[in-house]
Amino acid sequence: MTTEELRTLTVAKSVDARGTACPGPLLEAKKAIGTLHSNDVMEILSADEGTKVDIPKWCGKQGHEYLGAVEENGYFKVYMKKK
Repeated sequence: MTTEELRTLTVAKSVDARGTACPGPLLEAKKAIGTLHSNDVMEILSADEGTKVDIPKWCGKQGHEYLGAVEENGYFKVYMKKK
């Protein structure tokens, strides 16, 4: 997805993990995914660059869809869709 498409997604859940370091953002995402329905989009906010690697790998292993990441004001917004 393009940056513009990512910015216009309807997000069902936003997880603010900016105050945590690896593996904090991934652990926060794992906790939050259980509250979502199939095809819901989750946004993970993180200042940890590793999140851009960890979330896509986790999505691949779990069958979720990694949608992309946007860098904004010193942090990342990572988007995924629950299977």
